[in-house]
Amino acid sequence: MMSGILNGTSLYSESYPLLSNDTGNEGNGTNEGTASNITKNKLYSAEKSPNPIKSAPKQTYFADEKITIPDTDSNSFSFRKLWAFTGPGFLISIAFLDPGNIQCDLQAGTSSKYQLLWVVLWSTVLGFFIQWLSARLGVVTGLHLAEVCYRQYRKWPRVFIWLMMEIAIIGSDMQEVIGTAIALYLLSNKMIPVWAGVLITVVDTFTFLMLDKYGLRKLELFFAILIGVMAASFGYEFFVVTPDTTELLKGLIIPGCKGCDSHSLLIGVGIVGAIIMPHNLYLHSGLVKSREIDHAKPAKVREANMYYFIETGIALAVSLVINVFVLAVFAHGVFGKTNHEVREICIAANSSYLETMQDDNLMADMDIYKGGIFLGCQFGVAATYIWAIGILAAGQSSTMTGCYAGQFAMEGFLNLKWCRWKRVLFTRLVAILPTFSIAFYSNIEELSGMNDILNALMSLQLPFAAIPTVAFTSDPRIMGEFANGRFMRTLALSCMFGVLGINATFLLFQVADFIDNWLIQIGVLIYSVFYVTICTYLVAHMINSMRPLPPKANSS
Repeated sequence: MMSGILNGTSLYSESYPLLSNDTGNEGNGTNEGTASNITKNKLYSAEKSPNPIKSAPKQTYFADEKITIPDTDSNSFSFRKLWAFTGPGFLISIAFLDPGNIQCDLQAGTSSKYQLLWVVLWSTVLGFFIQWLSARLGVVTGLHLAEVCYRQYRKWPRVFIWLMMEIAIIGSDMQEVIGTAIALYLLSNKMIPVWAGVLITVVDTFTFLMLDKYGLRKLELFFAILIGVMAASFGYEFFVVTPDTTELLKGLIIPGCKGCDSHSLLIGVGIVGAIIMPHNLYLHSGLVKSREIDHAKPAKVREANMYYFIETGIALAVSLVINVFVLAVFAHGVFGKTNHEVREICIAANSSYLETMQDDNLMADMDIYKGGIFLGCQFGVAATYIWAIGILAAGQSSTMTGCYAGQFAMEGFLNLKWCRWKRVLFTRLVAILPTFSIAFYSNIEELSGMNDILNALMSLQLPFAAIPTVAFTSDPRIMGEFANGRFMRTLALSCMFGVLGINATFLLFQVADFIDNWLIQIGVLIYSVFYVTICTYLVAHMINSMRPLPPKANSS
């Protein structure tokens, strides 16, 4: 193994090279344009495998329905082209707005007022940069991240990474189930128990799958509408509360957290982990394949990269505004109040949820459930319903994107494609079992508190998406002339290791309270051995990927 790392040969998969010099369709039989281009350009070639697989991967989604890009003057910016490329960025922005992120936002506002807004801003910027790398990989190669992993990594690391991505996707789906169930509980004025709301999510998932029959553009439009619902709901709360604009801008621009305790700092770290989702990198690299791009023409590839850059930036700017809305509402309304003071507000409003509010002098602690109740107590019952509609949109919008991410991971890592309804049923049933158990046998506060644990769980999986993304986009054998340059590699590595370090800190604090049992400690130890081993393998592969091309390849 180590000798392979040194000579740069055995880190790549023995069963399937990324691409071959001999045939244009050995790498991927469904992407003829990409394959033919790479065959002509030896910058994309990799070492030939002694045991290439005999069959090409099955066709991915969008293979039979790609959106045509209008043919205009390529030297000038075109809003028609931008509109044609618009879609994938808004779909991946949903992961920046899921119930886990909303909970982090309101906790940040409750504990630190506006002082953590800059963390939200720069986390979104970091997320944008890493997502852009993922999109570039899909545009340049015509393959999504999991498909490239299949061609570059050995079998057992590949299987381990796939399992970690499935855990991340299931964890994200659990957050969606929790958010939807709590929203239904609030909207029905307690008539739909939380456990019943959990079960309802099985049915509504398949309802959304019916949207596939109406075409990709209509599906993208539907998700844009859901994002609009979130913007309207949380924007309404923002303008009703009317936070201090000057303090808000200071929080966005000036880094720091004066007077913050360890709990506030942990929330700040959690914001980074909640925003940058591992499976979202696999999703983005797959969604960009839905546009018809002529890979034989570098100018067209460069153009697609530019428009996706703009489109993703716009989408994540919208997500940033929505996250700021949520944080600012609770920074203005709850910060500095004790549980007793919040309870007194609800008593004055004659709230039917009074039993939820604690009566002590500790600083108020909020989650997506208590947050909705507080808004109703402070600003009228309409505020609770509007908040619940926003949470419902956040939960539902993540359902289909989780389905796509899971399908991309399964078909890429395992060369296996399921029907979409099977994929959704698998993910949702696994997510529902623990969620239903807690909802049925415990209380709604504990269910809402699961979001923090799930954020930690997904932070744990981030290396298995971030490291491959940086490695592949920096490899000239894969990306050719579009490989990251020295500056981009340095920036990508800095961002990646910075995010991983922040997530590791968050993870250590979150799991510290759960490993006092010796059986759990043994399990964590065994898992840690595999975890560190695979991460070491990925880092070694990444270093190997950044080697310059041999002189022969440069001269041809």
